[in-house]
Amino acid sequence: MSDKPLRVGLAGLGTVGAGLVKLLADNAELVSRRANRPIVITAVSARDRTRDRGVDLSGFGWEDNAVDLAARDDVDTVVELIGGADGPALALARSALGAGKGFVTANKAMLAHHGMELAALAESTNAPLKFEAAVAGGIPVIKGMRDGLSGNRVQAVYGILNGTCNFILTAMERDGKPFADVLKEAQALGYAEADPTFDIDGIDAAHKLSILSSLAFGTKINFKGVSTCGIRSVAPADIDYASVLGYRIRLIGMARQEDGGLFQRVHPCLVPVNHPLAHVTDSLNAVVAEGNYVGRLLFQGRGAGEGPTASAVAADLVDVARGEFGPAFAMPAGSLSDVPAADPASHVGRYYIRLTVVDRPGVLAELTAILRDLSVSVESLIQRGGAPDGAVYFVLTTHAGPQQAVTEALARISALDSVTTEPVMMHILDF
Repeated sequence: MSDKPLRVGLAGLGTVGAGLVKLLADNAELVSRRANRPIVITAVSARDRTRDRGVDLSGFGWEDNAVDLAARDDVDTVVELIGGADGPALALARSALGAGKGFVTANKAMLAHHGMELAALAESTNAPLKFEAAVAGGIPVIKGMRDGLSGNRVQAVYGILNGTCNFILTAMERDGKPFADVLKEAQALGYAEADPTFDIDGIDAAHKLSILSSLAFGTKINFKGVSTCGIRSVAPADIDYASVLGYRIRLIGMARQEDGGLFQRVHPCLVPVNHPLAHVTDSLNAVVAEGNYVGRLLFQGRGAGEGPTASAVAADLVDVARGEFGPAFAMPAGSLSDVPAADPASHVGRYYIRLTVVDRPGVLAELTAILRDLSVSVESLIQRGGAPDGAVYFVLTTHAGPQQAVTEALARISALDSVTTEPVMMHILDF
């Protein structure tokens, strides 16, 4: 074992940063043996020096400006746990990689927006860029995609990428409460932020999906090409109808190549009860990758939190200490293909639709006429009462068809005076 330590500068001392300090102290001997050298924190940076974080920071140097960590002579690798797509996090990344120092991050937003730039910069200075903690917390899905599947043509990658949304949906499923009530509970328990927009509107999952897509398909990150819809419109009625039909609702990020384009989508989906993702509950994450030789792989575990995320950061540091690193996105940045985004409208799939309509004769005929005219084939139909103001619900599922036809049909249906609220449409997971 080498007695030359890997010296780490840590930016960000929130929950995960403090967790990393604890992990490297508690497991110091084991980590050193696995890395073949000690891994030690030498300097830290955070906004408030006086805050009690439950860990001893007295032996570390302190930088008020996180970017200054990259210039320290006693720092070989920088760990960034600040967050944010731009600002100090991006400045620190550029400084560290530009100086040829290793850079380990949990920042999916920064990678989704600037990953290609940072990967090219890392290659130009032969510096490691590692980000296992950026997707699915403690689950080693980045290493699995980048290394374990390197001999496969990946046909699809999809999964539950946001623990907050999964907690909310499974709590609604368990307790029968509306979305707004469960969101408040999630915030009180610390599963959701005070401003939960990034989580519940699907943006966080879209950041992660764009990173997984690059690794899976050898393409440049295209976050803007992710079709994104969150879970605000999911109601207890949808949970109940999904159950009757043999499904559970999950927010699913999915990517695959279609007709020369890259199809990326984050939407609430009806998942068949016999699919593994239907049984991923509470705040767990899960990713499915399908390779042409290995078949279906399932990665499942804690997707966030102090311990799991610190564990992923530590794993990256061990790789850096060993000198085990290559191109950040599995192949040189210049080799990643620039595949256009596939048009979501042309995607062929099956759909769940919930309509709220006035209870009067002739309404069903109006609805089915529109679906017929646009060649939307109905697979099943349920009509029940219980909607607000004496209205009734029409819930239907479709046979496989282009999304454009369903979208146009719903636009026409929305204009009917018999329809009292905006239709709800969700995808059905078919594989």
